[in-house]
Amino acid sequence: MVFYPPPWVPKLPFDPPDSVTIGEFMKSEIYGRCPISKSRNPFTCGLTGRTYTVTESHQRADLIAKALSKIMGWEPNADSPWDKVVAVFSFNTIDYLSVLNAVHRLSGIATPANVAYSAEELEHQLRSSGAKALFTCVPVLETALKAAKAVGIPEDKIFIMDLPHHSQKPPFKTVDDFVEMGRSVPELEPLRWVKGQGARQTAFLCYSSGTSGLPKAVMISHQNVIANTMQYCIFEDVARRQLGIETQVELGLLPFSHIYGLVVVAHSATWRGDEVIVLPKFDLTDYLQAIERFKINHILIVPPIVVRMLSSRDILKKYDLSSIRLIFTGAAPLGKETSDELLRLYPNWRIGQGYGLTESSTVVCSTSEHDICAGTSGSLMPGTRAKIVDPNGKEINDYGKPGELVVQSPSVTLGYLNNEKATAEAFIWDEDGRWLKTGDEVIVTKADSGYEHITIVDRLKELIKVKGHQVAPAELEAHLLTHPAVDDCAVISVPDARDGEAPKAFVVTPAAMASRSGAEMAAEISKHVQDHKAHYKWLKGGIEFIDAIPKSPSGKILRRLLRDKEREARRGKGAKL
Repeated sequence: MVFYPPPWVPKLPFDPPDSVTIGEFMKSEIYGRCPISKSRNPFTCGLTGRTYTVTESHQRADLIAKALSKIMGWEPNADSPWDKVVAVFSFNTIDYLSVLNAVHRLSGIATPANVAYSAEELEHQLRSSGAKALFTCVPVLETALKAAKAVGIPEDKIFIMDLPHHSQKPPFKTVDDFVEMGRSVPELEPLRWVKGQGARQTAFLCYSSGTSGLPKAVMISHQNVIANTMQYCIFEDVARRQLGIETQVELGLLPFSHIYGLVVVAHSATWRGDEVIVLPKFDLTDYLQAIERFKINHILIVPPIVVRMLSSRDILKKYDLSSIRLIFTGAAPLGKETSDELLRLYPNWRIGQGYGLTESSTVVCSTSEHDICAGTSGSLMPGTRAKIVDPNGKEINDYGKPGELVVQSPSVTLGYLNNEKATAEAFIWDEDGRWLKTGDEVIVTKADSGYEHITIVDRLKELIKVKGHQVAPAELEAHLLTHPAVDDCAVISVPDARDGEAPKAFVVTPAAMASRSGAEMAAEISKHVQDHKAHYKWLKGGIEFIDAIPKSPSGKILRRLLRDKEREARRGKGAKL
């Protein structure tokens, strides 16, 4: 059985453009964007109030592109896009999207990197993507320099994103320097793209934590991002029209390096004329002050921030949060109990959530404000079809019966860079076309409204979601096995009050280590992870030493048994599961 969007969801008015860059789509009204004359300033700094109009943002992107062309020796219609890969390793700034659009103006590829990465993790992304230049920022400059040196990116190809309250002037060109340089160099020739080039050409290399090894580079085309921007905006516009909302103020806290922040916030919000209040990172005071100062209406966050709000009620009372209409969460499921608790505090708010993947260049399904069903991830996007299949690949036709979600959408991406095996496993073909196996277990139910909603039940890929970040257990396991005190190991997710989830390691030690203290070995192993991995991959769930890792006859780790063991242990301690 194939599932479709509810009948209230409009169809896409036309096929997503397949022959223009994302930047051209974003600024040209012929493709349906909110008229520039009616649009709010797209990006405003939530700390300083610095802002640009739509026209100024587009002009800055053009000037940055001209300067980048001069510095790198790149021309829009020369060489392969793969010769013009630029990494962005920075906290959110109001120029983030302008830099990405500048790369695309030269027919290049942008690869946004998680600012929490260690030097080794950033090195992997720079090396595998083939990045030739790197935009970074002062707070993570040391990490960026170390990774760039390891892959041979010279220091004159490292540039600085301007952040608020960072007056230090490093000896590198800044984005503002690019803008000034762009004023004095020749105009770029127009891009000469052929029909369908936007559907075939990679715009972004975004890294997705798979089930094994290091993160894989997902090739996201220009048309993929254009399609999901159209899908999400058209879906949301139904409720917005009913509520009489033309434009609104949204929160830009989600990292623009993550597919959720990149497409849903940086692209979709500004395409429909909204203003995005940009915060570089989460700080509860900055977050609440920005909501009050800028009268933010739409809060896009991850579930751990909701938990933080609920644990900080006395602080929340100090701020005027009456502008908020909608809290929207993604990147991990938000439990109905948590949602209900927040609504008891603020009964006038609406709370919705959505679901998507890097491989679908974000949103597959989402909650509409006029059809909220708490605990679900809402309904399918326009132009999206879905199947639910059992472990044998047989389609499930019944409501409420769990199975793997398989989706078809114009936003489904091109595949994984240099990884044909993983691409063939995740992106499959049948008589109905090309489908994405999400690896997530879901159920489809009917809400009281009579419309179908999708609920995420479990993650078949076993990813650990830490404060919106994805952690692949196999990546941590491979790293742990390089420590002499680890003979075998397995990593699972355990509940964490602050971050939602945290990695926990079960470790088997070599016989030669039998005389050593467990506490001493645990401290060494923890430090081994902390020295080489991003902070959200640290073993905050703890380390437990066991005699053997449970495995199937084929050698697959039976994480379910470890999760059961952990659940029983927590019950015995009275811990909340």
